[in-house]
Amino acid sequence: MADQGKLVVLAIGGNSLIRDEAHKTVPDQWDLTRQTCKHIASLVEAGMRVVVTHGNGPQVGFIVRRSELALHELHPVPLDSCDADTQGAIGYMIQQAMDNELRRRKLAKTSVTVVTQVEVDPNSPAFQKPTKPIGSFMDEATAKARAAKEGWTIVEDSGRGFRRVVPSPEPLVILELDAIKTLIEAGFVVCAVGGGGIPVVKLPNGDYKGAEAVIDKDFATSLLAAQLGADLFVISTAVEKVCLDYKKPTERQLDRLTVAEAKRHLADGQFGKGSMAPKIEAVIRFLESGGKRAIITSPDRLEEAVLGAGGTVIEA
Repeated sequence: MADQGKLVVLAIGGNSLIRDEAHKTVPDQWDLTRQTCKHIASLVEAGMRVVVTHGNGPQVGFIVRRSELALHELHPVPLDSCDADTQGAIGYMIQQAMDNELRRRKLAKTSVTVVTQVEVDPNSPAFQKPTKPIGSFMDEATAKARAAKEGWTIVEDSGRGFRRVVPSPEPLVILELDAIKTLIEAGFVVCAVGGGGIPVVKLPNGDYKGAEAVIDKDFATSLLAAQLGADLFVISTAVEKVCLDYKKPTERQLDRLTVAEAKRHLADGQFGKGSMAPKIEAVIRFLESGGKRAIITSPDRLEEAVLGAGGTVIEA
């Protein structure tokens, strides 16, 4: 097989673990994680080395909301701790679902989650201008009421409703990169940089400290894929292919894109700021950092897309 031994870095969206507003409980997320891991296991079975990352926007929002509701009795939970919580919880789901599926297929592989810290710039303008959506989608009236009461910044998110936004600084350094490399070389299926990583800043004395932010998982995964020298960077999302004129009568799916075309469509506003735009930007970063190939597709088309029969392929 042509892809034998290739290193695939695969990003799963936090929203792709939640089917819809009626199915967002932890058991619901388990169901979708199991389904997704079946497709990932097919890549492992095909002989590929796989690193999985995941989003955490909805899940961080849930934790923050629980913390707000419990303030009369308990201390608040800072965002970096929420990021760490989601890395552990979602990583646990992926580990268990992956290992169960690998065992069913009689594959001598196991998975492991690395709680990953990612350095950000403490002077990043992102801390003054929140842009990263977290939490559930809301209608406009609810969003404005919550914003007034809680002091939130809210935005309309790609025609899907309104969401709270928080600071999202650029990922600079993946602190556990060497550990991730070692685990890949040892044959593990690695889950890392969950939710974009836990944002930390470096202090003058060289120590690190958590930051109140959420890093974009696609940007962090792009950085990870580039630094690992991945053969393929895959972003799993809610749609099978990247579309132009999304949700319009003139909507059309794209089978292939060059970096130049992707940049042009991005500049033309074809991709939603809170959804497809960061994915396209992340792919561009990977390809311009020396990567050769990236794919954007839905979880159920992962294996087909990686083997050349689906999704949107983006190349330099």
